[in-house]
Amino acid sequence: MSQPIRIHPGNPKIFEFRGRPLVLLTATEHYGAVMNRPFRFERYLEDAAEKKITLTRLFTLFRELQSHCNPYSTCKPESPDYVSPFKRVGPGRALDGEPQYDLDQWNPEFFDRLHRFLTMASGYGIIVEVALLSNTYGDSVWSLNPLHPRNNVNGIEEIKWPEYMTRRHPRLFARQAAHARRIVQETNRYDNVIYEICNEPGGDLRAEGSPAASEVNEWLTALAGVIRETESGLPNKHLIAGQEAFAYEPWEQRSDRSFRDFPVDCVNMHPLPNTTYGGRSYDMGAFMSKQLKLRAVRDYCLATYDSPKPLNFDEDNAASQYKDFDGWTIHRKRAWTTLMCGGHYDYIDFSIINYCETGTEESRRHIRTWMKHLSEYIHSLDLVKARPAPRILRKRPEHTIPSVMAAGSEDISIYLADGRELGEAGAGETISGEAVCDLPDGDFEVACYSPVTGLYSPWSAMRGGAGARLAAPEFRHDIVLRIRRRL
Repeated sequence: MSQPIRIHPGNPKIFEFRGRPLVLLTATEHYGAVMNRPFRFERYLEDAAEKKITLTRLFTLFRELQSHCNPYSTCKPESPDYVSPFKRVGPGRALDGEPQYDLDQWNPEFFDRLHRFLTMASGYGIIVEVALLSNTYGDSVWSLNPLHPRNNVNGIEEIKWPEYMTRRHPRLFARQAAHARRIVQETNRYDNVIYEICNEPGGDLRAEGSPAASEVNEWLTALAGVIRETESGLPNKHLIAGQEAFAYEPWEQRSDRSFRDFPVDCVNMHPLPNTTYGGRSYDMGAFMSKQLKLRAVRDYCLATYDSPKPLNFDEDNAASQYKDFDGWTIHRKRAWTTLMCGGHYDYIDFSIINYCETGTEESRRHIRTWMKHLSEYIHSLDLVKARPAPRILRKRPEHTIPSVMAAGSEDISIYLADGRELGEAGAGETISGEAVCDLPDGDFEVACYSPVTGLYSPWSAMRGGAGARLAAPEFRHDIVLRIRRRL
């Protein structure tokens, strides 16, 4: 096996995979692909590869419930279709009406599906973020978990759901550690795997006995130690992704420690309100809100860029339940802004479900093709040299929020996006105007690129120097100006 995906030695904000620089990008994060028996992941992965998707995410234990603002997805299987790492043996019934689990018996069907999924993803060159555990959010979701004491025959302690993310209960933690250890052992052979400790860890609930965020962080640190200790005796060493625990009440998604001394190699952040870093709060859009919040997304990416770890906007869900042009356009603009500011981007396409593993005709024509264009564009840059360069742009067309990525003075990309929210006067209407840039002296060429069509305009010559002027053609929503030094 080649060396597993790693932080690029020439640029710590991107990855290196099979000898090439890589940016993680997905519009098809379907974390239930292995656990949901009817889901034909072969079709899903084939289509993802065709769309130049470089990342998918996989849950190995957690199971969700559908709600009014969280639509059906592969992570919400019907009870008879849920494939757990553990065998169901009975004779008693779990809370979902199916036989109870025996946590001492691993389920061959789960691991067969896991290996087939990872092998196929590897063949397509798709990175798989394997999430070991997750927040359980409340009694109704906790009741679906195989580790719930009423769902297995192994004598797990009775707990309140927030205590799942602590070390308070030795038998429970031993089972969590055993699960993590087994998944790591099974998947160590793959070079396309990143481990995530826990999806959305949180603490500081205003309820008696609920753990503080600091206690949840101790639990996360212990599990990171389990991963490292397990791999110490195995051939390969993989990256760990994750984040420090957020605070429920009052809501705050902290990230300073995640980017500094927390035991993760890549920082996963959901772009949400009151995400804090460096003493500043960033409102990056409420859950399932159809909010664009593009300036905050850009500014957070730039604020964290000087930290030594990559940022992945993991599971952006500002508008993902809205399977329409407006929702998809919001995510296109958030994705382009994130990548042009040095981050990585992960969005859930809810059009992908059982028996519809490649999405709908509409989603394929819109968000999925748009993400293909973005992947092709970002990987056409010299990613090792490329850095955010906001100071290059002195003036921009009215109503736009710019993001600038430059590979030295040789190749400069200026992404201009309409920053107006839905319902705001003029949002989505035609924009035109002038961009003024400070370029080095010399001869350059410039072309416009459409994130919608993936096509360039003809290239034209321009002179560099301070105050170089570019007339942006009329566009709706977004456009890219690409400036290259002429040889």
